[in-house]
Amino acid sequence: MSFSNFFISRPIFATVLAIILTLVGTMAMRILPIEQYPSVVPPTVSVQAQFPGADAETVAQTVAAPLAEAINGVEDMLYMTSNSADNGLMSLSVAFNIGTDGDINTINVNNRVQGALSRLPEAVQSQGVSVSLRSDSILMLVALTSPSGDYNNVYMQNYATLNILDELRQVPGVGNAEVLGGGEFAMRIWMDPDKLAQYDLTPSEVASAIRAQNTEIPAGNLAATPQSEPRAYTYTITAGGRLSDTDDFRNIYLRTNPDGSSLRLEDVARIELGASFYGVDARLNGATMTPIIINQQPGANALETAEAVRTTMEELSGRFPPGLEYVTPYDTTLFIDASVETVLKTFIEAFLIVIVILFIFLQNWRFTVIAMSVVPVSVIGTFAGFYLFDFSINLLTLFALVLSIGIVVDDAILVVENVERVLSEEDDISVRDATIRAMKEVGGPVIATSLIMAAVFVPVAFLGGFTGQIYQQFAITVAISVALSALMALTFTPALSAIFIKHNLHKTKQSAFKRAITTPLRLFDRFFAGFTAVYMWFVKKLVRFWVLALALTVMTGVGSYWLYINTPATLVPETDQGIVLVSVSLPDAASLDRTQNYMAKLSAAIEDIPGVQYSSAVAGYDILSSAVNTARGIMFVNMHPWAERELTADQLVGKIMQLGASIDGGSAMAFNVPPIMGLSTTGGFTGYLQSFDGASPRELYEASLQIMGAANQHPALNRVFSTFNVNVPSYRAEIDQQKALSYGVALENISSALSNTFGNGFVNFFSYQNRNFQVYLQNEDEFRKTPDDVSNVYVRGGNGERIPLSEFVTLERQVGPSVVSRFGVYAGAQFQGGAAPGFSSAEAIQAMEEVVQDTLGSNWGMGWTGTAYQESNLGNTATLAIVFGILMVFLILAAQYESWSLPLAVLTATPFAFLGGIGGIALRGLDTSVYVQIGMLVVVGLAAKNAILIVEFAELQRKEQGKSIREAAITAAELRFRPIVMTSLAFIFGTLPLALATGASDVSSHHIGTTVAVGMASVAILGSLFIPSFYAVIATVSDWLYHKRHPDQGRDNEQAALGHDQP
Repeated sequence: MSFSNFFISRPIFATVLAIILTLVGTMAMRILPIEQYPSVVPPTVSVQAQFPGADAETVAQTVAAPLAEAINGVEDMLYMTSNSADNGLMSLSVAFNIGTDGDINTINVNNRVQGALSRLPEAVQSQGVSVSLRSDSILMLVALTSPSGDYNNVYMQNYATLNILDELRQVPGVGNAEVLGGGEFAMRIWMDPDKLAQYDLTPSEVASAIRAQNTEIPAGNLAATPQSEPRAYTYTITAGGRLSDTDDFRNIYLRTNPDGSSLRLEDVARIELGASFYGVDARLNGATMTPIIINQQPGANALETAEAVRTTMEELSGRFPPGLEYVTPYDTTLFIDASVETVLKTFIEAFLIVIVILFIFLQNWRFTVIAMSVVPVSVIGTFAGFYLFDFSINLLTLFALVLSIGIVVDDAILVVENVERVLSEEDDISVRDATIRAMKEVGGPVIATSLIMAAVFVPVAFLGGFTGQIYQQFAITVAISVALSALMALTFTPALSAIFIKHNLHKTKQSAFKRAITTPLRLFDRFFAGFTAVYMWFVKKLVRFWVLALALTVMTGVGSYWLYINTPATLVPETDQGIVLVSVSLPDAASLDRTQNYMAKLSAAIEDIPGVQYSSAVAGYDILSSAVNTARGIMFVNMHPWAERELTADQLVGKIMQLGASIDGGSAMAFNVPPIMGLSTTGGFTGYLQSFDGASPRELYEASLQIMGAANQHPALNRVFSTFNVNVPSYRAEIDQQKALSYGVALENISSALSNTFGNGFVNFFSYQNRNFQVYLQNEDEFRKTPDDVSNVYVRGGNGERIPLSEFVTLERQVGPSVVSRFGVYAGAQFQGGAAPGFSSAEAIQAMEEVVQDTLGSNWGMGWTGTAYQESNLGNTATLAIVFGILMVFLILAAQYESWSLPLAVLTATPFAFLGGIGGIALRGLDTSVYVQIGMLVVVGLAAKNAILIVEFAELQRKEQGKSIREAAITAAELRFRPIVMTSLAFIFGTLPLALATGASDVSSHHIGTTVAVGMASVAILGSLFIPSFYAVIATVSDWLYHKRHPDQGRDNEQAALGHDQP
């Protein structure tokens, strides 16, 4: 073709073009972000509020419900969940559509929150409601430790807050950094009720005195304008301000006497700089630990960000006080780094395997080098496309590049093989003329096959949501690499062929040594000649008995569909990421000390398991409900690198479950890390049982018990449980309002007295190290242990007398929820679970929905979050992508051949592609997943590519050689069989390292590698047999129809028109 002739005549131009593409790709590769997955996690906005002293139900009703009603329906919202804990904390999360602007989402949510503030309790309003964009993509966890025990958690938490967090938040790529546990500094006023009684004081009076003396006083100015007479200076008057240390608070005056004596705060209370919260305790290998969670900024380079964090921490550690150290107990980049290393190793293996395959078939090192020269140019040049499309280097794009090795070399093989064939058939032709003639023959197929490969992936570029992001990055990567390979096959490859290929090289007399070396290659040629003869025997039979070929193809299609619908499916396969999460549960209302003791025993037992590196534990935090709970805990169990252990993450999960059951006092549930961090908290599914008719917490709990019982009996479900419980022991303050009013005591004074003594009574703020912290009132611990301690709390009556609360307040024992959850605007019971062996996650989700409907009826339902939400809303996206991909192939072929019938011959290879792809997955016992669906698209494109080679050459035989349809079909099959097998084997063996990968991300590699390798093998073996038969049938029918419609035209005109718009 004339386009290629230009580059054949100007080889330096072609070489410069290849060099420029390589250089541009190299430069782009240096600045591209590296991450595990592209941005497939929905942006999440977090709303947090605190109602001091309120129980979970009260917080849910008075705080969570009004906010949820106001926020519900905000633009681009996917779902909304909230958790209200019995420590007064409320956390609400709103997930938005993938690809939306997080800042806009935050503004929209904040506007809704501001409109609902007036409906919230005053205590909540006074503390403020925070709205922030939350990054669920945890990059790493850095922890401060004190191995020698010199520092407690309070000191380390606040040291991190004051000296580390701001530095980490400024690191490029860090989205946020926060201390897990959040025990910030607070001025704790520990009151002694006996001393308050001695001095005739009440807690409310103490709080009032603190507020009066710990405040900013704007005193004004001296000589401020306007003045009757001009003044030279203006002075600001200061009148003290917020207190800043414990001595200031100790000297707060509670009373002054006429004799000059005074009563200070230190006379009735113990004052210390403590923590705002004591409900969480973290330990690493038994030593005190303060964990700092670091979230990655969307689009940032994970590896570079993690390295920058390590560098920053190393610099900051130089300023640490003696005895304070830091460690990194959790680092996702270790898995990312290992995964990238595994894929790069696979890439190199695939590259070397393809070289060997090409050399065996071409049997000439010049041909091999020329064909392989397009691989580095196409692959490296693809990184420039990443930059243009704002892609990152991630597992999906790296998988695509590995597969591209076997794809991009196809066009070059086609050119080199055709040049070699022309030279072998004509002795007198020059290499340059042979190259020009070869390009005239294969230029069209190169363009056509490249368009086909790109067309398969065009529809997925328009898919939105989770699957759209997954498909787009993979598909466009393949499309870019194929486009570049086609460009190189039309420019660089013919230029090199015209220069480096030697004529009549096969006729050169070989030395004995060379003959000995090439003996295996000659034996291979004999074997392949015999194999080709067998192939041609089958082709001739199938061309003759086309009805049998049609029947077998229909059976293949039906069998493929049956396999597909009966193979378990999942969204993204779980993989061994080198870390296991453990959720620890103790009896409800268990103390933090008790939880710590159980977790210490469990941690010690886990660290004795071979393959475990260390464990870190956080007592007092429930990862499943994302709430503070003294009877719950979370553990991170780190494993040794993949090459240094035989233990898998799944095996470790089973061992930890057994250990948890063997230790008295609690239980442990172990989970694999979710395949995509930030999409879900744990592996398996997470959902909420909802009541649409306003069920009470008790009714919701009873319904959850029924669902748990029914779900765990279902064959498709495994380990289904709920974290919701309304039987948590607690006490309720019963107030005799009539009696209280008869004493002249206002009800709000009673609530204030209870909060200031038994709870964290918030007073106001104080200043410390240029920051504002809270002041809290509370009784000393010995005065708030039993219900009888209410008699030590006093309020002031209407006559000025102190009255004990026990006169009209009694503490009654009750049971209730420690955490109340909501999904959307409905109360919900959170459920966790997974699929039973042999069943897919999609089947498990459907089974849960069926269990709810069958057990409870239509007034109940399941609301899904995270991975389960994406999977339940996936619908037929994958099917549509494949169908539209096939449709695009058909349309492009129709345009190329100017025929509506001949493209059908190409598409007949599709059933064999599906049979191999899904058959390989089924034989290996794998689930269908997004990776399998992507692999199917690749195989469909490659199947069409192989079919085009046969159909295109058959058409040439008819048009230029005047052969009959059957002869043309058989001749094309024979001529193109060797290059088809060569390119197919190059692709199959090039993808085998993926199918057989070990180490990090091996499961994902197995899914996509098995699909494309076995699928391509099926296309090469079966598709190549049947395509000539279908071409003959379709061309014959088209010929007959055309002849019938144009009976007066001669055979020559008929042949000239053949292939045009006939049927």
